Amino acid sequence: SFTLEENDMATKKMILDLDTGVDDALALAYAIADPNIDLIGVIASYGNNLLEQTAKNSLQLLELLGQDVPVFKGLSHSSTTDHFTVMQVSKEIHGNNGIGDISLPEPRHQVQIKDGVDFIIEAAHQYSKDLIVVPTGPLTNLAAALHRDPQISHLIGNVTLMGGALTVEGNVSEVAEANINQDAEAANEVFTSQLPITMVGLDVTLRTLLTKSETQQWRNLGTQAGIAYAELTDLYIDAYYRLGIDKHGCAIHDPLAVGVAIDPSFVTTLALPMKVITSEHNYARTIGDKMRLNEPHPNVRVAINVNQERFVPVFMNHLTNLLANH
Repeated sequence: SFTLEENDMATKKMILDLDTGVDDALALAYAIADPNIDLIGVIASYGNNLLEQTAKNSLQLLELLGQDVPVFKGLSHSSTTDHFTVMQVSKEIHGNNGIGDISLPEPRHQVQIKDGVDFIIEAAHQYSKDLIVVPTGPLTNLAAALHRDPQISHLIGNVTLMGGALTVEGNVSEVAEANINQDAEAANEVFTSQLPITMVGLDVTLRTLLTKSETQQWRNLGTQAGIAYAELTDLYIDAYYRLGIDKHGCAIHDPLAVGVAIDPSFVTTLALPMKVITSEHNYARTIGDKMRLNEPHPNVRVAINVNQERFVPVFMNHLTNLLANH
């Protein structure tokens, strides 16, 4: 039996803004598998790989999972640069192609002609408070949408983003997390806008780990999707071990953002007016804005604790059910 809140969730439309690497691939599957979510589009971003590659990855994964969801191209580089180069560490963690170097058929579908930034704006006007936007890469596309149409900050129901670090160190510097570090200026525009934001950062994502005992469950399904997802996640787990990120498994960063967007009770949050440091010292640090501390209704909620004992089994249940059928 549905509670009123769950019933209300059944109408939610979601846009994923993915720089499709391994954990983005897992987030995509999670969003598809959740019955409360209508995934209306995927926007490709640069980040774990080049824009052309991440768009192709999303198309290939959607087809692997039997989904006909439109994929749009976002911006190919940050708001302060004119090009983007993939970091070597990204290739080591996600594979040269971004999805664990697994081989998938060439996609039958093409990327949409419509621009991904315009798609965000149109969806905001069409679905308003029923729209959830989940960026799991840089915030360049969302900042560009705010520039083109500032009104969307009052329309979009929620932005649940994977990025940032408030109570722990960053993963590209002592203070900076990778997604925010790609475009701290865009991130600051998003955080200091009036968008209702939930920040799902390293504070919580590093506590949600997958191991090869979980990926073996997918491989044992014997399906094309089950085997592919086991292989791409195993590369990620191996990279975590080899690079000394975590010897106990891989963090499922991006799926947690999707999970929290659907069910906020997975995390404990702190309401805080946030900003992103854009000066060279402490570049890309996500931190409370002391000039706005007394604002009565902060627009950002920062996840600072997670019920991983509940989240990981829900994640596994969602993915295993989906992968069993493709």
